[in-house]
Amino acid sequence: MAPEQNAIAGIDIGGTKIAALLVDDGGAVLARGVVPAPASDGGPAMADAAAGLVASLVASSGVRLVAAGVGAAGVIDAERGHVTAASDTFTGWAGFALGPELERRLGVPVRVENDVNAFLLGEVAWGEASAPDVLGIMLGTGVGGAVVLDGRLRYGPHGAAGEIGHTPGYSDLVCTCGQVGHLETLASGRSIELRYAEAAGVARSAAAIADLARTGDPTALAVFDKAGRALAMACVATAGVLDLTRVVVGGGVTHAWDLLLPSLEATLRSDAPVSGVPLDVVRARLGGDGVALGAAAAAQRRLNAA
Repeated sequence: MAPEQNAIAGIDIGGTKIAALLVDDGGAVLARGVVPAPASDGGPAMADAAAGLVASLVASSGVRLVAAGVGAAGVIDAERGHVTAASDTFTGWAGFALGPELERRLGVPVRVENDVNAFLLGEVAWGEASAPDVLGIMLGTGVGGAVVLDGRLRYGPHGAAGEIGHTPGYSDLVCTCGQVGHLETLASGRSIELRYAEAAGVARSAAAIADLARTGDPTALAVFDKAGRALAMACVATAGVLDLTRVVVGGGVTHAWDLLLPSLEATLRSDAPVSGVPLDVVRARLGGDGVALGAAAAAQRRLNAA
């Protein structure tokens, strides 16, 4: 009988769904699945749902699970695998020992990362982040960030390294965090909807606004123009501080990458890094699998270092 193939699970835990996949050593996806996230039922229910999904993928694939990684929303203590802070979307999530609880359920080592950190680790391992120094930005409902320097993910003393979404100076608008002028006020999916509604007097989804922009609607085009310029300025500022030359951008807003690109590229030309070295800002390659693949990459790194 042929030996079972080893596999690593990557789990993406969000507020509405939990996605998981199994990968081999080279990052090839062997199986994937998704279940609703019982976010209102507490941490143990979330861990049960994630572990149950992974167990079902392992059973149907006939592989041997050797490790698992998780990309989870919230502030994560990666060394302990605990959620230290989270939004009110999640009940009983802050303080939950996610890593140890999943290890108990799955019987394998588990590495837990913030979801944006996991996204960047996935792009480093199998996507567009080939440089040793790279900034990752996620444009979703909000704006998240992560940074890899000298090939290593940086956390900072408080776990907030790379969090570019809440840096100031991009507008005079109030951010979701209560402060003023953050990148998130212009470049997130939520802010694109708010800025359009303020200008047009009618509420539309970010996807509908993108469709209008592609037909030449001036209000929709202006919203994406400001988002692209703000994104570029954030990239240039980070490049100036850290002397990095590559930025990878992911998240749902990048479905409108064609609308962000004109002002982004124009700003990169007009406000280039002082080093004179061109800054390469690219769309992420891994798409919807990015966080789960990055979580699997983090688990693989931990396994190899053991």
